[in-house]
Amino acid sequence: QLQLVESGGGLVQPGGSLRLSCEASGFTLDYYAIGWFRQAPGKEREGVSCIKSSGGSTNYADSVKGRFTISRDNAKNTVYLQMNSLKSEDTAVYYCAARKSDYCSVFFYEYDYWGQGTQVTVSS
Repeated sequence: QLQLVESGGGLVQPGGSLRLSCEASGFTLDYYAIGWFRQAPGKEREGVSCIKSSGGSTNYADSVKGRFTISRDNAKNTVYLQMNSLKSEDTAVYYCAARKSDYCSVFFYEYDYWGQGTQVTVSS
């Protein structure tokens, strides 16, 4: 069974940090670009970050540049999203998604597999 499982979400104070993980089972991530998306209540899903299958190129939404870092460890079949200097507006359910391509896409419908999501809440 092909599956992506996110973990690492939780409640954190503003200015704090979290590291999200996205682990694949049933397939290898080596040939997939991986994106992180998020969706806050009442808002549309938005792309946060993406990393190419080779790991050589990454991109970020303007709202998270300089604060979030995406990385991948293909040996562990896992992609990470390090989130620093968190703000209340980062509160959302975060999803990872795999696209069978070397290249990232900003369009969520171009991704083939999705995780179930992990809640991130930034609040004092």
